[in-house]
Amino acid sequence: MAEDEATARARQQRQPPSWADIPRDLAVQVLRFLPAQVDRACFAAVCPQWHAAARNALLPAPLPLLALPDGTFYCLPYGKAFRFPRAGCAGYKTAACGRWLVFPHDDGCFLVDPFAGATVTLPALSRVRLRPPNAVARYVNVGIEGQNAHVSMFYPHATWMHIKTSEKMPINKLLLCSPNLVAAFIGSSLANAGRNSQILVCQPGASSWSVRAYDKCKLFEDMAFYRGKLYALAHDEDLLVINISQDPNTGDPQISQIGQVIKGDPSWYSVLIPDDDTTDKKKLYLVESGGALLMVRRKIFCRVAGKIVVAGQSEFEVFRADFVHSRWVNMTTLGDDQMVFLGRPCSKAVSAPQYGMPGDQIFFLDDVMENNKEYAYEEETTSVSVYDMRSAEVSSPLPMAWKHEIISATWLFPWD
Repeated sequence: MAEDEATARARQQRQPPSWADIPRDLAVQVLRFLPAQVDRACFAAVCPQWHAAARNALLPAPLPLLALPDGTFYCLPYGKAFRFPRAGCAGYKTAACGRWLVFPHDDGCFLVDPFAGATVTLPALSRVRLRPPNAVARYVNVGIEGQNAHVSMFYPHATWMHIKTSEKMPINKLLLCSPNLVAAFIGSSLANAGRNSQILVCQPGASSWSVRAYDKCKLFEDMAFYRGKLYALAHDEDLLVINISQDPNTGDPQISQIGQVIKGDPSWYSVLIPDDDTTDKKKLYLVESGGALLMVRRKIFCRVAGKIVVAGQSEFEVFRADFVHSRWVNMTTLGDDQMVFLGRPCSKAVSAPQYGMPGDQIFFLDDVMENNKEYAYEEETTSVSVYDMRSAEVSSPLPMAWKHEIISATWLFPWD
């Protein structure tokens, strides 16, 4: 019997060590070489020991994911599509913010975290607290020269009271600023309201939004929550600060004042050149990078084919918000350590060295706001494109493609 026990111990000693037995600090070192979220998930699924190492490790943020409305995801730097094991990730149509996908529901929306399965409910757009509460839409009749007729015009300008009657009210941007503050700008589908939108705020789980009823609507391009303050960027490149206070009766957030921080450049506008039937369009993005608030101007070279404007190549300019002198300052570089991921629903800057990737690059998507479709696309499919700030060249290095849609894709940031 003693010989059998000795034989068993000898046999056990000859067995190769298990991968599950590697020291935890070594497992964490391996994880640091896995910048993709999907690779980290696979690592954690190997065994309980590796799962514990992945859960407790202090790691650099993973690379962003790309989400498509049909529930398909791409994980950079790979071009192979995958789906989350839990259901409910397909069908987003409005926006995304950080790690949250935004789904329409009745005349409102709710947020879903595909990583944890958490949800956040938001009020319906029919439930809006007006400030002042007795606000009404105002109009003025203007006579038509040479005719015995008149037209009814918004007075003194387009406000929420005018655009709220739109049949369709797309959420063009939504920010989960803090556990107590959600901000969104809501677009208008009214022809006589142009492509205007207005800013609304609420508290997650609240029963209503809040809006300043008589504030002038603008074509807002983007929003950012920067150093504890909410900023909005208009199409004319004005940077506005939205001051938030609390409703004295409910404690819910409300906009107390909107002020201009930087006056934009009114000289930049689309020009149609008759000789070669070309025109330029622009998109603006607001993103924090390296501690600064940046405006990224995307210039899209278009050609005109009959009545259709067709999008072509893109070019980028980057400007830093100089709050001291109230101006935009042109930047020729993002820095060797910065990459910027631009998308209409969500944009962020990340540190390049931690992923072993070159910096000074802009990753961007073909995306169009639902009430701001200015051009069509020549190709049936699109992909992620990369703009190099040094060479001013655009490339499409990632082997992924999907069909153009109103909101073709959005970035998701698992760490946000």
